[in-house]
Amino acid sequence: MLSARTTLVRLRKRVPAWGRLLLLGAMAGVVSGLASAGFEWGLVHGSDMLAGRFTHLGAAGILKFHWGVLLLPALGGLASGVAVRLLCANAPTGQGTDLLARAFHHDMGRLPLRAPLVKAAAAIGVISCGGSAGPEGPIAALGAGIGSTFGRVFGVTPRERRILLIAGCGAGIGAIFQCPLGGALFAASVLYREPEFEADAIVPAVVASVVGYSTFMTFWGFGGHMLPGAESLVFSSPVELLPYAVLGPLCGGLSIFFYLCLRYIGQRLVPWTRLPIWFAPALGGLGTGLLACALPQVMDGRYLFIQNAMDGSLFPSGGDVFWWRWVALFGAVMVVKCVATGFTLGSGASGGVLGPSVFIGGAAGAFLGALCEAVYPGTFPEPLRASLIPVGMGGVLAASMRTPLAAIVMITEMTGSHGLIPPLMVVCISAYVVGKRWGLNHEQVRSSAESPAHAGDAIIHLLESWRVEELMERNWALTTSPGAPLSELIEHIKFGTTPVFAVVEGEKLVGLVSVADIHQIVEEPGLADAVIAMDLMTERPATVYGDEDVYQVLNEFKQGKHDVLPVVSRDGTGKWVGMLTRERVFQSVRRRIRENQRHVLREHEALGAIEQQGQLQELVVSVSPSEKHQVQRLFVPLQAVGRSLRDTDFRNAFGVQVIAVEQPDGSIQCPPDIDVPLETDQRLIAVVQRQETPDPNTPRPQTGPKQ
Repeated sequence: MLSARTTLVRLRKRVPAWGRLLLLGAMAGVVSGLASAGFEWGLVHGSDMLAGRFTHLGAAGILKFHWGVLLLPALGGLASGVAVRLLCANAPTGQGTDLLARAFHHDMGRLPLRAPLVKAAAAIGVISCGGSAGPEGPIAALGAGIGSTFGRVFGVTPRERRILLIAGCGAGIGAIFQCPLGGALFAASVLYREPEFEADAIVPAVVASVVGYSTFMTFWGFGGHMLPGAESLVFSSPVELLPYAVLGPLCGGLSIFFYLCLRYIGQRLVPWTRLPIWFAPALGGLGTGLLACALPQVMDGRYLFIQNAMDGSLFPSGGDVFWWRWVALFGAVMVVKCVATGFTLGSGASGGVLGPSVFIGGAAGAFLGALCEAVYPGTFPEPLRASLIPVGMGGVLAASMRTPLAAIVMITEMTGSHGLIPPLMVVCISAYVVGKRWGLNHEQVRSSAESPAHAGDAIIHLLESWRVEELMERNWALTTSPGAPLSELIEHIKFGTTPVFAVVEGEKLVGLVSVADIHQIVEEPGLADAVIAMDLMTERPATVYGDEDVYQVLNEFKQGKHDVLPVVSRDGTGKWVGMLTRERVFQSVRRRIRENQRHVLREHEALGAIEQQGQLQELVVSVSPSEKHQVQRLFVPLQAVGRSLRDTDFRNAFGVQVIAVEQPDGSIQCPPDIDVPLETDQRLIAVVQRQETPDPNTPRPQTGPKQ
């Protein structure tokens, strides 16, 4: 049976790079969809069997003490802490999207599957026991781990592994949230604080997310949405923008409060207790249980309370509604949910912040709708109040995750509220502007320019834009036949070179002969005259095609430690068409970098100062002065103006050695022309001897002021 790596090697020859990524992304999508379906099954049945036995999570009841409500979250937290401690004690800390971002930016796309798998199972227990956490974060990490594992098994490059990492995350989010496009966009944008997407990963992430969503819905049924009835909600008047203009900053402020709760409890309160790391989640669960005795809605991990608030089943049927009571309830729920999530996740229990962010946003929308009706009775119709709920969900999600564009798409797909896209845009963007500084993903970087994963983008994109046939040498001088004697090959070897001979029969390459191969035979006495090229050659050498991009071919250089790679036709005949050398690739890159440097200096004149300093630094390195000397930039002394370096004799007259002359336009002449008269607007780059013990009474050479 063929190994995964052998299969990939064959795929590299037959399938383009984008085709391989789409295939592996689809495979990761299937597994992520199955994992999401299993996670949802455990969550639904676990919640009904545990937390659902002691309270109705979607009801409006408050202040109902029950020992089960108080202690169950603590038991879930304790089980989570013990499981993580025993099964993955050395795993990196953080919620799902933090693990994704850290693996992408700093670990070359490596995310071992064990820790996300254990934490996902532990999260089921935490949420089922009433812990205030979400399932989406663990699924994001689990999907990312699945994608990374596929990359490891098939031996892909670090860049491709990072893409599969994102694709797996998109598949998990797209499945559990039932938003295939939103899941792909979320996974591609959650890596950065600014609204930026990982462009190369979008297409594989979309494919993986669609496959993962389809797999998940095969088990749970198509056609449903998170908030039934949201499909009929529409934006119908510019006047409706007024409450949405208030909702955006409200969601942004809530995301800040949410961040402060998590940070204070996780970085101040829990360390202050000095409890073992595996026991701290139990204390956090106890805090959540205390809050749940007052407001059991904070234990809701399936958005039942938000659903009932939007479809009106939460409110009493018939008669007048006392709206100030509902203002107080929704306001208390959205604030206490932040604190309860801080207790659960800040103490180290497994779970994610995406779900609580969505829940808090929905409660904020319900709060604002109730407040508007209480202050201005009859002014805000019921459809508008209901619309504030899904829009609020998007607002807190956009600010807390710093993904405004992805949040718009996610909420639209999750709720089916396509008629609310304009207010969603207003609220998500305004909430993001208010709260982006306090995002919940600590491993995010500002932009791709700050990510180590993009350190070599300019060179990589350049290499990807080149085809092998553009750089290969079509007329390879060192060509021989299989029957050529060794003496003939030796005649073509020039002193100081390490040539590689192409052994060609007809138009087909049959092998390569290197200097190392020749050296082994020459050392054996009596064999040099009897050996021919066929005896020396390496048969079936690694080959490349002319239409492959140069970046992919570099892996062949690295894996086989080759200096040259034969280029053959793709028509199946194995016709040899040329040779690609490592040196040719290097010189081409070096030449293009120099061209780009000239273009940059021409377009941005201010960078000339850095360029001048760089030239000066090169001079310092090349001269390599001793510790008693230093290189300085000096004005031309008055005594030397109009005279040449030869006439002035700087070494004897001023005790310095001029190694270059900086012209008025910033260019540096090195070595300097010693016969050209010096001018006042020039500068001298000179090696000056340092004084070991400076004495203010000792006269100094009159070299003019330094610049």
